[in-house]
Amino acid sequence: MKLAWKAAGGTDVGRMRRGNEDTFVVDSERGLFLVADGMGGHAAGEIASALAAEAVGGALREGTDRGLQADELAQVMVESFAAADRAIAEHVAAHPATHGMGTTATACVLCTDGTYRIGHVGDSRAYLLRGDALAQVTRDHTWVQREVDEGRLTPAGARRHRLSHILTRALGTGPFDVPPDLLGGELRPGDLLMLCSDGLTGMLSDRQLGRILSIPSTPEEHVDRLIRAANARGGRDNITAVVVEILPSTDAAPDDG
Repeated sequence: MKLAWKAAGGTDVGRMRRGNEDTFVVDSERGLFLVADGMGGHAAGEIASALAAEAVGGALREGTDRGLQADELAQVMVESFAAADRAIAEHVAAHPATHGMGTTATACVLCTDGTYRIGHVGDSRAYLLRGDALAQVTRDHTWVQREVDEGRLTPAGARRHRLSHILTRALGTGPFDVPPDLLGGELRPGDLLMLCSDGLTGMLSDRQLGRILSIPSTPEEHVDRLIRAANARGGRDNITAVVVEILPSTDAAPDDG
């Protein structure tokens, strides 16, 4: 099934931070979307997330322009995450003051066969809204998620835990010897895909996210409403969201909302 879509993205510094270390990509022409949430002082987090966006986004743009199919794009996704990790490590080696910087990355590419492929490292997230049901597609690489998986914490307890921000995997923070999580599925007209940083999900529960995304709106309106809601609940971190609406199949080219 040929897909058509429209998309929008936005980011906000929030109410507590002085700088914004998030980076996002909305390339609707190619069906390519990404959110990266950097970490590290001296503006290093901003550099790390930008390097990841450049490496992953650049590789996927080249792949889509070459007409690669879903499985081939998935392989490009894996290789691009490794390239992003190397780029961050090389930057740190050349600029020791940025030691300790790293980034999450969640990237999505829409494929010509009506499916999507997502690559994921860290605690930025991808969600799929189908009908009234919102499902988290990615799984957080965090200490609290590991505790939930092993039965030592409940999901509600994980949200409130003082160590909820501790990552177990990120780009640029150590040996990248495990490939990114690679996920995929079919898309249907009416679906909404959302990529976001934890500055959004730390402020809003999945139930609240689902309520906002279920309001009939354009992707731009969804993004604006999500960011405003996260700020209203405290805005403790940078807030970034990308929303992609899957449209009925047409011959019209996708656009940016």
